Amino acid sequence: MREFLKLAMVMLACALAQPLAAETLAERAAPCLACHGEKGVSETPDIPSLGGQPAPYLLIQLYLFREKQRTVEIMNEMTKSFTDDDLRNFSDFIAKLPAPPLSTDAGDSVRMQAGSALITAQRCNSCHGLDLAGRDNIPRIADQREDFLAKTLREYKSNTRHGYDGVMAEVTQPITDAQIADLAYYIARFR
Repeated sequence: MREFLKLAMVMLACALAQPLAAETLAERAAPCLACHGEKGVSETPDIPSLGGQPAPYLLIQLYLFREKQRTVEIMNEMTKSFTDDDLRNFSDFIAKLPAPPLSTDAGDSVRMQAGSALITAQRCNSCHGLDLAGRDNIPRIADQREDFLAKTLREYKSNTRHGYDGVMAEVTQPITDAQIADLAYYIARFR
Protein backbone atom coordinates (compact mmCIF):
# COMPACT_ATOMS: atom_id res chain seq x y z
CA MET A 1 0.00 0.00 0.00
CA ARG A 2 2.87 2.38 0.84
CA GLU A 3 4.45 1.81 -2.57
CA PHE A 4 1.12 2.56 -4.25
CA LEU A 5 0.78 5.85 -2.34
CA LYS A 6 4.35 6.77 -3.21
CA LEU A 7 3.70 6.04 -6.88
CA ALA A 8 0.44 8.00 -6.79
CA MET A 9 2.20 11.01 -5.25
CA VAL A 10 4.93 10.91 -7.91
CA MET A 11 2.33 10.66 -10.69
CA LEU A 12 0.38 13.57 -9.20
CA ALA A 13 3.52 15.70 -8.96
CA CYS A 14 4.38 14.93 -12.59
CA ALA A 15 0.87 15.74 -13.73
CA LEU A 16 0.95 19.06 -11.90
CA ALA A 17 4.31 19.89 -13.43
CA GLN A 18 3.02 19.49 -17.00
CA PRO A 19 2.42 22.69 -18.96
CA LEU A 20 -1.08 24.02 -18.82
CA ALA A 21 -1.08 25.27 -22.41
CA ALA A 22 -3.86 22.87 -23.43
CA GLU A 23 -6.22 24.36 -20.86
CA THR A 24 -8.27 27.44 -21.65
CA LEU A 25 -7.74 30.58 -19.64
CA ALA A 26 -11.15 30.07 -18.01
CA GLU A 27 -10.10 26.56 -16.94
CA ARG A 28 -6.81 27.87 -15.56
CA ALA A 29 -8.63 30.64 -13.69
CA ALA A 30 -11.08 28.23 -12.02
CA PRO A 31 -8.91 27.80 -8.89
CA CYS A 32 -8.66 31.60 -8.62
CA LEU A 33 -12.41 32.00 -8.77
CA ALA A 34 -12.92 29.20 -6.24
CA CYS A 35 -11.51 31.55 -3.59
CA HIS A 36 -12.22 34.98 -5.09
CA GLY A 37 -15.76 34.10 -6.17
CA GLU A 38 -17.13 32.53 -9.32
CA LYS A 39 -18.29 35.92 -10.61
CA GLY A 40 -15.41 37.80 -9.00
CA VAL A 41 -17.31 38.50 -5.76
CA SER A 42 -15.64 36.80 -2.81
CA GLU A 43 -17.69 35.05 -0.15
CA THR A 44 -14.55 33.94 1.69
CA PRO A 45 -13.33 35.86 4.77
CA ASP A 46 -10.25 38.02 4.18
CA ILE A 47 -10.21 37.16 0.45
CA PRO A 48 -10.82 40.13 -1.86
CA SER A 49 -13.39 40.37 -4.59
CA LEU A 50 -11.61 40.75 -7.93
CA GLY A 51 -14.54 41.81 -10.11
CA GLY A 52 -14.19 45.31 -11.52
CA GLN A 53 -10.48 45.62 -10.76
CA PRO A 54 -8.45 47.46 -13.41
CA ALA A 55 -6.21 45.16 -15.48
CA PRO A 56 -3.03 47.20 -14.82
CA TYR A 57 -3.60 46.90 -11.05
CA LEU A 58 -4.17 43.15 -11.35
CA LEU A 59 -1.06 42.76 -13.50
CA ILE A 60 1.10 44.47 -10.89
CA GLN A 61 -0.36 42.36 -8.06
CA LEU A 62 0.19 39.11 -9.95
CA TYR A 63 3.75 40.17 -10.70
CA LEU A 64 4.38 41.01 -7.03
CA PHE A 65 3.04 37.58 -6.04
CA ARG A 66 5.11 35.76 -8.67
CA GLU A 67 8.28 37.55 -7.59
CA LYS A 68 7.41 37.06 -3.89
CA GLN A 69 7.57 40.79 -3.33
CA ARG A 70 4.09 40.41 -1.88
CA THR A 71 3.94 37.31 0.28
CA VAL A 72 0.73 35.32 0.43
CA GLU A 73 1.76 31.68 0.29
CA ILE A 74 -1.10 30.37 -1.84
CA MET A 75 -0.80 33.25 -4.31
CA ASN A 76 2.99 32.87 -4.51
CA GLU A 77 2.53 29.17 -5.24
CA MET A 78 -0.22 29.75 -7.83
CA THR A 79 1.80 32.33 -9.76
CA LYS A 80 5.33 30.93 -9.50
CA SER A 81 5.24 29.35 -12.97
CA PHE A 82 3.41 32.22 -14.68
CA THR A 83 5.11 33.69 -17.69
CA ASP A 84 4.83 37.41 -18.42
CA ASP A 85 2.16 36.51 -21.00
CA ASP A 86 0.28 34.55 -18.32
CA LEU A 87 0.36 37.60 -16.05
CA ARG A 88 -1.10 39.80 -18.80
CA ASN A 89 -3.69 37.22 -19.89
CA PHE A 90 -4.89 36.56 -16.34
CA SER A 91 -5.11 40.24 -15.46
CA ASP A 92 -7.10 40.96 -18.65
CA PHE A 93 -9.39 37.97 -18.03
CA ILE A 94 -10.08 38.87 -14.39
CA ALA A 95 -10.59 42.56 -15.20
CA LYS A 96 -13.59 41.57 -17.34
CA LEU A 97 -15.45 40.17 -14.32
CA PRO A 98 -18.25 42.50 -13.23
CA ALA A 99 -17.74 44.72 -10.22
CA PRO A 100 -19.47 43.65 -7.01
CA PRO A 101 -23.06 44.87 -6.90
CA LEU A 102 -23.85 47.95 -4.86
CA SER A 103 -24.49 47.10 -1.25
CA THR A 104 -28.13 46.92 -0.21
CA ASP A 105 -27.08 47.55 3.40
CA ALA A 106 -27.42 51.27 4.10
CA GLY A 107 -25.40 50.77 7.28
CA ASP A 108 -25.45 52.65 10.54
CA SER A 109 -25.81 56.34 9.67
CA VAL A 110 -23.28 57.53 12.27
CA ARG A 111 -20.59 55.10 11.03
CA MET A 112 -21.39 55.91 7.41
CA GLN A 113 -20.97 59.64 8.09
CA ALA A 114 -17.70 58.98 9.94
CA GLY A 115 -16.41 56.86 7.04
CA SER A 116 -17.44 59.43 4.46
CA ALA A 117 -15.66 62.18 6.41
CA LEU A 118 -12.51 60.03 6.60
CA ILE A 119 -12.60 59.36 2.85
CA THR A 120 -12.59 63.12 2.29
CA ALA A 121 -10.05 63.93 5.02
CA GLN A 122 -7.60 61.24 3.86
CA ARG A 123 -8.28 62.09 0.20
CA CYS A 124 -8.95 58.43 -0.66
CA ASN A 125 -11.09 59.58 -3.55
CA SER A 126 -8.26 61.55 -5.14
CA CYS A 127 -6.53 58.29 -6.09
CA HIS A 128 -9.34 55.72 -6.00
CA GLY A 129 -11.80 58.12 -7.70
CA LEU A 130 -14.99 59.74 -6.49
CA ASP A 131 -16.77 56.45 -7.13
CA LEU A 132 -13.90 54.49 -5.46
CA ALA A 133 -13.75 52.34 -8.63
CA GLY A 134 -10.00 52.79 -9.06
CA ARG A 135 -8.18 53.23 -12.35
CA ASP A 136 -4.99 52.09 -13.99
CA ASN A 137 -2.75 50.74 -11.22
CA ILE A 138 -5.07 51.85 -8.39
CA PRO A 139 -7.56 49.27 -7.13
CA ARG A 140 -11.30 49.43 -6.98
CA ILE A 141 -12.21 49.56 -3.29
CA ALA A 142 -15.95 50.32 -3.55
CA ASP A 143 -18.08 47.44 -2.23
CA GLN A 144 -15.02 45.34 -1.36
CA ARG A 145 -15.27 42.90 1.56
CA GLU A 146 -15.21 44.82 4.85
CA ASP A 147 -12.92 42.28 6.56
CA PHE A 148 -10.45 42.41 3.68
CA LEU A 149 -10.44 46.22 3.64
CA ALA A 150 -9.76 46.43 7.39
CA LYS A 151 -7.05 43.76 7.17
CA THR A 152 -5.37 45.50 4.24
CA LEU A 153 -5.44 48.95 5.85
CA ARG A 154 -3.94 47.49 9.05
CA GLU A 155 -1.22 45.76 7.02
CA TYR A 156 -0.33 49.00 5.26
CA LYS A 157 -0.27 50.84 8.60
CA SER A 158 2.01 48.24 10.20
CA ASN A 159 4.12 48.09 7.02
CA THR A 160 3.57 44.35 6.69
CA ARG A 161 1.97 44.83 3.29
CA HIS A 162 4.21 46.48 0.80
CA GLY A 163 2.86 48.13 -2.29
CA TYR A 164 4.86 49.18 -5.30
CA ASP A 165 5.17 52.60 -3.73
CA GLY A 166 4.90 53.93 -0.19
CA VAL A 167 1.73 55.98 -0.58
CA MET A 168 -0.61 53.70 1.36
CA ALA A 169 1.87 53.21 4.21
CA GLU A 170 2.16 56.97 4.50
CA VAL A 171 -1.59 57.61 4.26
CA THR A 172 -2.48 55.04 6.93
CA GLN A 173 0.07 56.15 9.55
CA PRO A 174 -2.10 58.79 11.26
CA ILE A 175 -5.28 56.70 11.10
CA THR A 176 -6.42 54.97 14.31
CA ASP A 177 -7.72 51.41 14.40
CA ALA A 178 -11.24 52.74 15.08
CA GLN A 179 -10.95 54.91 11.96
CA ILE A 180 -9.75 51.92 9.95
CA ALA A 181 -12.88 50.07 11.08
CA ASP A 182 -15.08 53.01 10.04
CA LEU A 183 -13.35 53.32 6.65
CA ALA A 184 -13.77 49.61 5.93
CA TYR A 185 -17.40 49.73 7.09
CA TYR A 186 -18.19 52.69 4.82
CA ILE A 187 -16.29 51.49 1.73
CA ALA A 188 -17.91 48.03 1.92
CA ARG A 189 -21.33 49.75 1.78
CA PHE A 190 -20.40 52.47 -0.68
CA ARG A 191 -23.18 53.60 -3.03
